[in-house]
Amino acid sequence: QVQLVESGGGLVQAGGSLRLSCAASGGIFTDNAVGWYRQAPGKQRELVASITSGGVTNYADSVKGRFAISRDNAKNTVYLQMNSLKPEDTAVYYCNADVIATIPNTVGVLNRWGQGTPVTVSS
Repeated sequence: QVQLVESGGGLVQAGGSLRLSCAASGGIFTDNAVGWYRQAPGKQRELVASITSGGVTNYADSVKGRFAISRDNAKNTVYLQMNSLKPEDTAVYYCNADVIATIPNTVGVLNRWGQGTPVTVSS
């Protein structure tokens, strides 16, 4: 099965840090951009940060200077380092990417969302 798996979420106090991971299985995304999104209760999903295959990054204004996205192509993993967390960062965080299938009987590029990892920042 081609999928993205996030990890690293949890409960943290305001001002704290967390590092989220997004790993691809059943495929690779080394040649594609990857995005981190979040969805807070009652709000629409929004793009938080993205990184191209070449390492060019982009951030939402609300997280600039606090969050950093990076990728390790050898591990087929993208990270989101979140520092100086605020209560308004509380949300479920998702990664999204076009994944090139590498498992038998599966061909092509599949757009995949991870299952989400919850982040709660207490004040």
